[in-house]
Amino acid sequence: MPFARLASATTPTCHIGLGLAAVGRPGYINLGRESDLPESRSVDALRERSHELLDAAYAQGVRYFDAARSYGRSEEFLADWLHARPDIDDVVIGSKWGYTYTAGWRTDAEEHEVKDHSVGTYERQRAETAELLGDRLDLYQIHSVTPDSPALTDKELHAKLAEAAAEGLTLGFSTSGPAQADAIRAALAVTVDGEPLFRTVQATYNVLETSAAPALAEAHDAGYTVIVKEAMANGRLADPHAPDAVRAIAEQAELGSDAVALALVLRQPWAGVVLSGAATVNQLASNLHAAVVDLDDDQLARLAALAEEPGAYWERRGQLPWH
Repeated sequence: MPFARLASATTPTCHIGLGLAAVGRPGYINLGRESDLPESRSVDALRERSHELLDAAYAQGVRYFDAARSYGRSEEFLADWLHARPDIDDVVIGSKWGYTYTAGWRTDAEEHEVKDHSVGTYERQRAETAELLGDRLDLYQIHSVTPDSPALTDKELHAKLAEAAAEGLTLGFSTSGPAQADAIRAALAVTVDGEPLFRTVQATYNVLETSAAPALAEAHDAGYTVIVKEAMANGRLADPHAPDAVRAIAEQAELGSDAVALALVLRQPWAGVVLSGAATVNQLASNLHAAVVDLDDDQLARLAALAEEPGAYWERRGQLPWH
């Protein structure tokens, strides 16, 4: 299990990972993105930004890095970084398959990614990932499983995935949408030859969207590593967009709202790794302060009161524009 490496890490930030969704492609749905990235969002500019973030994250104790086939050139940028630093052998590398990037390096594309959990897509994207990351890949996840995903019932796909697991690759899945808990529980029940197929789950959990918590606790209790994504709610929990309660607690702590939002997630007993989606080195530094934030009972209650109904949360997320 690759995440066992993190158990021996002693830095406070070892349970924070870096996700490359925001810097692997020119367009994404994070708020404030128009000022976060260089004016030129060329391939070279975003490669340089990705490498700056990876260097800074590694230097500050981050040891999990997360990409996906649909994050533009994120796998390529990550692979370039790893190849240039052959002595780095204590990181865990994860990627995802199931979405195909279709924006053609544009921010105004009608469609940025296409979802398909078929065997054919898995085989194509597994080969593409292998060409870039080779044996540096530790974890391969099905991207954005929902309760109606064929990936939960496709026995041929399960057999193909089990072959990869037998060769040493750890398998996982990510979830999205208002029924995350249902998708998580359905995926936990997937077995091949009586053994669980998956070993990790990556789900959205944050101050505003807490509905997956019981299912994530069940996954943790069953021995799965839980990875939390979108802990910043795509920028809704960062300054200047954060709710008043988050900003007030941040002022008390003399830190950014992002650190408070991430700290809430880090304190969940089932949270193995919490992803930073930083697009700048300064954002990353601010995110990493979450490791030392101590929230008291009153502050926790004020944050808990901000949780939204899942359907409303995901409807609003679906309306965020690609910048």
